[in-house]
Amino acid sequence: MCLDRGGDLASVAEPPIVGTDAVESLVTEFGIDDPEDSRVNCLLEGLRVARDLEADGEAVTVAVISGSGETVGVSRSVARQTEQLLSAHEPDSAIVVTDSTEDERLVPIIESRVAVDAVDRVVVRQARDIESTYYLLKQFLADEELRETVLVPIGAALLAMPILLLVVNSVTMALGAIAAAVGLLLLYKGLGIDEYVETLPGQIHNALYSGQVSLVTYVVAAGLGLIGLFVGALGVSATASDSVLILAMRFGFDAVPWLTAAALAASSGRLLDELLRRDGVRNAYLNLPFGVVAVGLVVRGVSGYFLERADVFASMSVSSVDLGIISIEGFTLTPGTRLAVFLIAGIVVSLVGVRFAAYFSETNIEEELVDERAAE
Repeated sequence: MCLDRGGDLASVAEPPIVGTDAVESLVTEFGIDDPEDSRVNCLLEGLRVARDLEADGEAVTVAVISGSGETVGVSRSVARQTEQLLSAHEPDSAIVVTDSTEDERLVPIIESRVAVDAVDRVVVRQARDIESTYYLLKQFLADEELRETVLVPIGAALLAMPILLLVVNSVTMALGAIAAAVGLLLLYKGLGIDEYVETLPGQIHNALYSGQVSLVTYVVAAGLGLIGLFVGALGVSATASDSVLILAMRFGFDAVPWLTAAALAASSGRLLDELLRRDGVRNAYLNLPFGVVAVGLVVRGVSGYFLERADVFASMSVSSVDLGIISIEGFTLTPGTRLAVFLIAGIVVSLVGVRFAAYFSETNIEEELVDERAAE
């Protein structure tokens, strides 16, 4: 079955056109009038498919269906011609030959009346790339989300370019500003920040009305995090060094205590919410505060080691302590010893967290077993 959505074939002969001789005559007559029309190739492809099937020993009938007018009129015309072919020839199945994506929209109408074994779309070889590009662009412009993601930034960049040139009077600065804005937009979409921002008001609303402790602790964590960034920036500005590594270590050394406190506040609030909302708590929530403190100790120790070796500040000294019976003389920790103390402290805190989480998990499992046995 060769499909013709435009209806031009109907001007040559009354559809449906059935039989190899009739289709060959149609190809000759229609091809002489317009040899550049792609429907000529569609008819020839239909004849080729029929010839190959006949060579395999199958009984084949070639037919051409043509419809014109509006969408509804074309669909009803195709449906009517298909029913005429089915009543006259009673085929077991059909192979549909088209010359464009537009014609393939009529395939479901045929599929609803007879089994379609294959859809063969023939494209003129010289125009294959052009037609494929055309339909890709058409599908792209039909997708609203893709238009908003791609066309809007490009249009905004093109509009911003002359304005920036008038303001800064520098092509380099204008291109840099546009590139930075487009990069931020791509990161905003690519990292899914837009989805998070879209759901954030609903999460805040639910947290306010459900009485979640984590809402308050998240605000506290945000404040402590800002303080940590500010303290780290102050430490960097007070460090007389041009080394990027030393400046980064100084920032981490000064900011880590505050950032650790911020993470500890956020994780503690989430843990309290889990304790209030359910009977048992997952190991991840129980171990998270200990993990945060352990990471903070390790980062503090490593950054302090680099700063001591770079003579940014002196080694750690412990003052003498006199408790009467027990007295401890003062001593100074070498950079390596100080690093080892912080690393060991981090590992110990992490192990304590693992044991703490395992203890509560075992307790919850035992309670659940007791409850199940009591229920039985």
